[in-house]
Amino acid sequence: MESENIAVGLDIGTTKIVAMIGRKNQYGKLETIGVGKAKSLGVHRGVVNNITQTIQSIQQAVAEAEASCDSKIGDVTVGIAGQHIRSLQHSDYITRPNAEEVINEDDIDRLINQVHKLVMLPGEEIIHVLPQDFKVDGQAEIKEPIGMYGERLEANFHVVVGQVSSIRNIGRCVQTAGLGLSGITLEPLASAKAVLSQEEKEAGVALIDIGGGTTDLAVFKDGIIRHTAVIPFGGNVITEDIKEGCSIIEKQAELLKIKFGSAWPGENKDNEIVSIPGLRGRDPKEITLKNLSKIIHARVVEIIEQVYVEIKNYGHEEQKKKLIAGIVLTGGGSQLNHLKQLVEYITGMDTRVGYPNEHLAGDSDSDITSPLYATAVGLVLDGLQRQEKIETIVFEPEEPNDEIPQEAPPKRTKGFLEKLTERVKDFLENAE
Repeated sequence: MESENIAVGLDIGTTKIVAMIGRKNQYGKLETIGVGKAKSLGVHRGVVNNITQTIQSIQQAVAEAEASCDSKIGDVTVGIAGQHIRSLQHSDYITRPNAEEVINEDDIDRLINQVHKLVMLPGEEIIHVLPQDFKVDGQAEIKEPIGMYGERLEANFHVVVGQVSSIRNIGRCVQTAGLGLSGITLEPLASAKAVLSQEEKEAGVALIDIGGGTTDLAVFKDGIIRHTAVIPFGGNVITEDIKEGCSIIEKQAELLKIKFGSAWPGENKDNEIVSIPGLRGRDPKEITLKNLSKIIHARVVEIIEQVYVEIKNYGHEEQKKKLIAGIVLTGGGSQLNHLKQLVEYITGMDTRVGYPNEHLAGDSDSDITSPLYATAVGLVLDGLQRQEKIETIVFEPEEPNDEIPQEAPPKRTKGFLEKLTERVKDFLENAE
């Protein structure tokens, strides 16, 4: 498959693994040309805990995506989440050798690469270094310093950190499945790319991505990422509670949750009953929908309260940091009935369910516009953005002249994502 203008997102989730192939159409919207989905068997709470099963699930999803568009997948952009992810704020600066030259991309890369050298706790690795705002020679609140003159370039960064072993395991799975790794992206950032508008990011918004194993949070204000967090609970914990509370098997618990589940117990009357077939000729079980909603409600409240603590940690209560656009829910768990109303009740913030149709072409399959695919769509967008960035810096050599020896093209400082990919590849080689 021509890699030109085509990107592949690989969402390695706890419940499902999705491989999505996409490209930009003439209107700059994302057109999906192939999607593959497989049940995820080797991932627990966003972290790979069985390499062999994860590789098989990846291969299955990739094979399905390749078959749906009759193409071969090469490099992929992978999402990362899990309990081990944490974020921190950091400030750093560089002194430029020539203040008479304008600040360019290389200066920003040099500053970002400097932050990448920060000493982390043992066994931790920096995943993202995201500049928030810049200072040039003491002048503060600069969003875009390129083209300005100045000697001292300073910036505040949002640094996302994860466990080396978890990053290495994801790299190992992708490589063994016969794929190349073009980049690793934090899953809430990918989801945000797919479902949030620029206006929401400017006004202030909290994105809550409720997956199977984890609930991811990303807070934006003034168009800049301000806070990220991963909470190690998701839809699977709710299913587990139903299984235990109603003494039924997991498959039945999942179906009950999807078909009849509600996050608001007041919705159901006492006489609404669902009959579940018994195992191996046993009598069927009768479960009242009110009890079912009470079980779901208790766990959902716990998850939302943990997320709200993280939002308050950012400082949402302060007028200056108020999130005007409120909360956007996405991910498979966001489809639970009456969840939007419960989130509004607990947090007092405006809430909507986020669908990844913000950047999708108008004729996209209705399945793909489901919140289930938000992360996968975001990863494809991220892959396309990375390609565009590389294309803009490709050196165009002049026509060769036999008499004059050609000079080698000037080397460019590597961006932090390229560096991260190289580091992951080094890990894999060292581990062999």
